[in-house]
Amino acid sequence: MKNEEKIRVGISIGDLNGIGGEVVLKTFKDSRILELCTPVIFASIKVIQFLNKHFKTGIDFHTVHNLDQIPYGKVNVFNCWKEGVNINFGQEETKIGEYALKSLQGATKALKEKNIDVLVTAPINKHNIQSEAFVFPGHTDYLAKELGGDSLMFMVTDTLKVGLLTDHVPVKDVSSHISEELIIQKINTVYNTLKKDFRIVKPKIAVLGINPHTGDNGVIGNEDDDVMRPTLKKIKEEGKLVYGPYAADSFFGSNNYRNFDAIIASYHDQGLIPFKTLSFGQGVNFTAGLTRVRTSPDHGTAFEIAGKGVADESSFKEALFMGLQIFRNRSDYEELTTNPLKKHSKKVLVKK
Repeated sequence: MKNEEKIRVGISIGDLNGIGGEVVLKTFKDSRILELCTPVIFASIKVIQFLNKHFKTGIDFHTVHNLDQIPYGKVNVFNCWKEGVNINFGQEETKIGEYALKSLQGATKALKEKNIDVLVTAPINKHNIQSEAFVFPGHTDYLAKELGGDSLMFMVTDTLKVGLLTDHVPVKDVSSHISEELIIQKINTVYNTLKKDFRIVKPKIAVLGINPHTGDNGVIGNEDDDVMRPTLKKIKEEGKLVYGPYAADSFFGSNNYRNFDAIIASYHDQGLIPFKTLSFGQGVNFTAGLTRVRTSPDHGTAFEIAGKGVADESSFKEALFMGLQIFRNRSDYEELTTNPLKKHSKKVLVKK
């Protein structure tokens, strides 16, 4: 692959007291990855060198001073701060949350300004990162505000893809958040991302019900009959292959999920418990619907094992590879769907 074709991947370092730094460094310890992309870690060279020594990863890092001139073939670090940082693995600290935010802000700015092509985020602690500049329940909502688009938490592997109607919403508030408008918006986002980002020509989507047994004809709630079913009927009449609502308790255990390209769950645990049970360590959190590509591993900061050198980098590596593939797929899709008649005419003229 030519240098100019290599995808520039920005990495936000996440919570420094967690396992984020470890899985990032373990991923780039394999120098073959530099044949696929050009990484830029948004942190500070002092912190990265400390982690490099602590985890004995032996990587040669290159400090980038200008994001307009990112060198290929190197593991790059862009300084988001210059002062030293005291890292206390496994501890939740407000100061460390401030550095996680600085890293995320720097990487997001670079993504917006197209100095990087893909963003892969290491895990943050959702509590200590809160501040006047970050009043969000997680990455997804922050990036939706910064990048624009109809964002959706989409947990994906090669064989299983689960999206959410509501993500970080208290269970007691779930049903009040689900409306016809929301269902249509989220299904359209999943449908479009399956076509554009995953090359699925005619996506087939299953939707899980809101209530146990999808309400049992009103015995366990009316939301499925009053909102979910008529909305899905309307969407299906438009020509989309959308089915449901399905009872969530038996949907995955019966392997019915294998019959669909994606499943949309009504709320966080309804979708993520089966997803992580079936795919933990191999899953990727992809923020569908954004104007830019962002992925993340399917785990958190794992304070209980932080600093011990035993964290598994598999999910972070999968997030990196998935981000690269989605970027390529999206670029190809946009090229194919931009003025297709004009491109066809050019091909005809060349053949003559």
